Amino acid sequence: MKRRAARSSSRSGMTLVELIVAFTILLALTSMAVPMARSRVRRIKERQLSEALKEMRTAIDKYKDAADNLKLGPQEGVDTFNYPKTLQSMVDGVKGAGATADVKVKFLRRIPLDPMTNSRDWGMHSMQDDPKSTGWGGQNVFDVYTKSDDKAADGTPYAEW
Repeated sequence: MKRRAARSSSRSGMTLVELIVAFTILLALTSMAVPMARSRVRRIKERQLSEALKEMRTAIDKYKDAADNLKLGPQEGVDTFNYPKTLQSMVDGVKGAGATADVKVKFLRRIPLDPMTNSRDWGMHSMQDDPKSTGWGGQNVFDVYTKSDDKAADGTPYAEW
């Protein structure tokens, strides 16, 4: 009777082989889950980048339309081809023209966060810059891009989006 009790208590744990198999299965599942999580994070950042670029480019276009239609004050648009001088000027607002001369017209609530660099420092092109250049002439803001050197899954650099 004592032998039976001793045998049943020794069989209550797992053998070394069972532990190795269990850890191997866990390792395999983990190695599959990590790349999926990384690609999900990447897709989220890409979507945020696309939305931020669209928001700023739409604001630049609205600024240009307002300046072309003489809805902004006379000082705005001089020597800038009617594009904003800086991104910050679209946040701070510019004086309107005519009946809205006392009102500041704002085109952005804030400069969006660049999800790739985690900053609000965007690359900019002016109307006079070469489209492929990474420098900004400072004359106006014609276009914006991320300063990240990373590439999308299809191989295109995020800076070319």
